[in-house]
Amino acid sequence: MNPLNHVAIIMDGNGRWGLKNKKSRNDGHKAGLSTVERILKESLRQKIKYITLFTFSTENWKRPKKEINFLFSLLETFLKEKTNQLNNQKIRLKIIGKINFSKKLNQIIKSSEKKTSKNKKLQINLALNYGSKNEIINSIKDNIKEKKKINEKNITNKLYTRNIPDPEILIRTGDTNRLSNFLLWQLAYTEIFFEKKLWPDFNEKDFKKIIKKYKTIKRNFGNI
Repeated sequence: MNPLNHVAIIMDGNGRWGLKNKKSRNDGHKAGLSTVERILKESLRQKIKYITLFTFSTENWKRPKKEINFLFSLLETFLKEKTNQLNNQKIRLKIIGKINFSKKLNQIIKSSEKKTSKNKKLQINLALNYGSKNEIINSIKDNIKEKKKINEKNITNKLYTRNIPDPEILIRTGDTNRLSNFLLWQLAYTEIFFEKKLWPDFNEKDFKKIIKKYKTIKRNFGNI
């Protein structure tokens, strides 16, 4: 049976869910947050150590300003209301990506990270203002600056995910079959599951079904 330490998720379909249900895109984002909480609870039950959620990409800045402002307001509220709860559950919160937001949000993020930094039951990586190509380029630049060899180990050691095992599973909801500049280096040998459901409709049963299927896959890593 395959071990499972790290699940990465592209939470696609929030906006479409909102419009489909005769609401706004922002209502879809709010509904998607409820799904996040359910999946985190199931991850604890499954004893998964790392969950990485694609929350806001470097390309998402192209969206309408009103929607962007709502997304960050939602994040701010979540961190304010849930950090203590995460800490009590021994969950660590880590941001991967360039933290370059409002002064207020930057402070809230840093405070949440610091408060939960010693927790080891589950680590949630929120990919915020994240783009994998930039991450790889910056890693190479850092190695050149430090006059280190450009090899797999040194590039890995300068990524946001250093000291975190690569994901065994990637789930993308929303009936879209692409990676969208997410963890391109880290997903080299990840089992990928594309899910037709929009993110707010995704549930614990769907999550457990994917985990069950993953555990039956023969993983060769280039071997026979």
